[in-house]
Amino acid sequence: MPIIRVHNAPMRRNLDTGLLRTFVTAAETASMTAAAGLLHLSQGAISQQVKRLEEALGCPLFDRDRQGLRLTRSGERLLGRARRLLAVNDEIWAEMTAGVTDGQVRFGVPYDLAGTRLTPALKAYAQEFAGVEISLVCGSSPELMEAMSAGRIDLALIEELVGPSAGECLGVEQLVWVGGREGVAHLRRPLPVSMVADTCAFRPAVLSALADHGIGWRTVFESGSLEATAATVRADLAVAAWLACTVPADLAILPPGAGLPTLPRFAVSLHLSQRDAAPAVMGLVRHVRNGLLRRHHAA
Repeated sequence: MPIIRVHNAPMRRNLDTGLLRTFVTAAETASMTAAAGLLHLSQGAISQQVKRLEEALGCPLFDRDRQGLRLTRSGERLLGRARRLLAVNDEIWAEMTAGVTDGQVRFGVPYDLAGTRLTPALKAYAQEFAGVEISLVCGSSPELMEAMSAGRIDLALIEELVGPSAGECLGVEQLVWVGGREGVAHLRRPLPVSMVADTCAFRPAVLSALADHGIGWRTVFESGSLEATAATVRADLAVAAWLACTVPADLAILPPGAGLPTLPRFAVSLHLSQRDAAPAVMGLVRHVRNGLLRRHHAA
C-alpha cells in the first residue's frame, strides 16, 4: 500500500514594501506629521499604514507620547531589516528598468536648488541611464510650473507654501532672512531686499509678511541670477529670503531678534508633467526622490 505523506508547510506571507517605507520614514522622523509631509500623504493615512503593519506582524512598533514616536523593541528589530529590504527593492527596480538607453529628460529646477544638493542624484542617474540626455532648465517655481503646463519640461522641483499640492512633497524647509555677516542692511528703512526675480516663489510671502508688520521695503536687485543676488547680500547692500537649507556658509541667517517678521515654511515638491511618464523620466524621479529624502533625513 502506498504511503501518503502530508507536509504541513508553513504559510508564507509577503511584507508590503509600501507599509515598510512608511514605517521607516516615520521612524527616521519620529513624527507621523513629518512622515506625512515627506511621503505626500495625510497624517491619517500614515497612521493607518503603520497600524496595518503592526496588525500584520502582531506587535506594536511605536510608543507614542508628547515627545513624538519612539520605537518599541520590536520596532528597533524591524528598522534595520526594513531598510535593507527597501534597499534591495530599489536595487532590483533600478536594474530591471535600466533598459532605457536613449532619449531626453527635461528637468526643471529652481535657481537655489540647482547646486550641490542635486549633484549626487544627477550623477547616479547619469551612470544608470548613460544614454539619456538630461537637460536642466533653471527658473523660478512659477516659471517652471508654466513650462510644465506647456509641455516644455518633463518634471520639476517646485518650491510652494506648505499645503495641498499636485506634487510629491520631498521635504519642508523654513524660509529665513539672510544677511551679510555682521551686516546692518536689515536695520535700514525702507528695508533693502534682493530677490532673484520678480517671479520668485517667495516674493508674495515676503512682501505680505513685511506689509503685516508695517515695514517698508525697496528692491535692490532682481536679475535672474542667484550669484548676483548673493553678491548684494555679501556686500551688505540688502537682505534676502532663502530656504534655510540653501544659505551659503559665508552668509548669516538673521535671528528672530533682528526686527524682521517670521517667514512661512515652504515645501519642496516633485511635479510630473504627465501621469504615464516614460521610464527615463521615472528613473530620474526615483533618483531625485531618494537623494533629497536621504539628505533631509540626514539633516
